[in-house]
Amino acid sequence: MTEDMAGHSQFKNIMHRKGRQDKVRSKLFSKLSKEITVAAKSGMPDPDMNPRLRLAVQNAKSQSMPKDNIERAIKKAVGGEGDAYDEIRYEGYGPGGVAVIVETLTDNKNRTASTVRSTFSKNGGALGETGSVGFMFDRVGEISYDPEAGDADSVMEAAIEAGAEDCESDENGHTIICAFEDLNDVSTALEKALGEPKSVNPIWKPQNNVPVDADKGATLMKLIETLEDDDDVQNVYANFEMSDEVMAQLSAGE
Repeated sequence: MTEDMAGHSQFKNIMHRKGRQDKVRSKLFSKLSKEITVAAKSGMPDPDMNPRLRLAVQNAKSQSMPKDNIERAIKKAVGGEGDAYDEIRYEGYGPGGVAVIVETLTDNKNRTASTVRSTFSKNGGALGETGSVGFMFDRVGEISYDPEAGDADSVMEAAIEAGAEDCESDENGHTIICAFEDLNDVSTALEKALGEPKSVNPIWKPQNNVPVDADKGATLMKLIETLEDDDDVQNVYANFEMSDEVMAQLSAGE
């Protein structure tokens, strides 16, 4: 895992240790369904003809979402059912000057804006204008595989062959980074070489990370956790890093 991805991965690791997976999972399918419906509405309802829909379906499958749920979400778009969702990105600062990007899909812009703003202010942060922190991140594609996909050298070789820009491997698996516009082509090539990935996502990758201590880290975690729990929020990205000591304190303390 590259240092640039440290903030995102460390947060996920701590949440996993704290046993929040069941709660997170209960919201996950509805968020995946929403993305599938929006993706299907944005183009052809056929994953083979619609790269965004293909990625959404691929991710849903990697999270063990039942096939019926996936088909239902696509049919919603085809039948014109369901609400019309706006894609809105919010940007701001969390505790310790950490930059935060929040991606939302909402059917009520006023509600979402109000919720996101109050979540920032209640958890030591402040919502800024769109673009206020975006320049600190790069828009890229991220493809992740479990360790079983292969050893570091073979995965790196497959990533280079597929046209990826970076590949990092550790005991948790393999993370492959590519240009945002190449995500569909790279993930398709990797799937042929390594099998189905664990996840394929366009992400906001921090250019640099801000170190946070246990005190600021605890508040930052609460901010990210509260944002991710909101039904309108699809993804949260932040440019922070924690030492192993701070991570251990947070994992044990709350």
